[in-house]
Amino acid sequence: MMKFIGIIPARYASSRFPGKPLAVLGGRSVIQHVYEKAFAALGEAYVATDDERIYDAVRAFGGKVVMTRADHKSGTDRIEEACQKIGTDADVVINIQGDEPFVATSQIETIKSLFNHPQTQIGTLGKRFESIEAVMNPNSPKIATDKNGFALYFSRSVIPYVRGKEQGEWLEHFPYLKHLGIYAYRREILHEITQLPQSPLEIAESLEQLRWLENGYRIRVGLTDVETIGIDTPEDLQRAEDFLRKKQG
Repeated sequence: MMKFIGIIPARYASSRFPGKPLAVLGGRSVIQHVYEKAFAALGEAYVATDDERIYDAVRAFGGKVVMTRADHKSGTDRIEEACQKIGTDADVVINIQGDEPFVATSQIETIKSLFNHPQTQIGTLGKRFESIEAVMNPNSPKIATDKNGFALYFSRSVIPYVRGKEQGEWLEHFPYLKHLGIYAYRREILHEITQLPQSPLEIAESLEQLRWLENGYRIRVGLTDVETIGIDTPEDLQRAEDFLRKKQG
């Protein structure tokens, strides 16, 4: 029986929305929403932070939290340090973004199921795009997969190019897949990938997962039809508040 643990990296500093993990959404902090979802789905979850305000807030609502260094370049590096400090014996570590208060149990279950395939080293999620305008957005990375669901490439550009069709028709001819930023790693793979230097493709696209592909690691992509609302700006928080009210209403 595989053992899973959820780690939620959470920084206070954010250029677009400082302190967003502690922003209040429906009477609870964003980080509390995420923690409770992760704990309910996995039975074991920790917040990994470099900020005492977040640390204290998680302790106050009864969550588990670990302090990590402030100089990490990515959430993946922060998660590796957290795993070392916790001393976890989990087989698979799930990285759940600290600004995704609507992460769904079904999404976590899908990502867990990817590890039934022995060749899965890293897992992530994709969702079908619903409009060509969304496909064109460079802030929404696209995924190309092989027939077994393993990632071939991630890009901010529209991949693939549909030859001989007007761009407005592309979505009718190819099922474009949007990348959602939830990851899971076999424990030993997490340790390995955090030792890798930045790669040329990663630097070009500013997508960390390309470093792993470029070094030969296999990333399996699960499919979800659940849309989440990430909190990147105060406007996103207002949208999330409206979404929560509709769900509860």
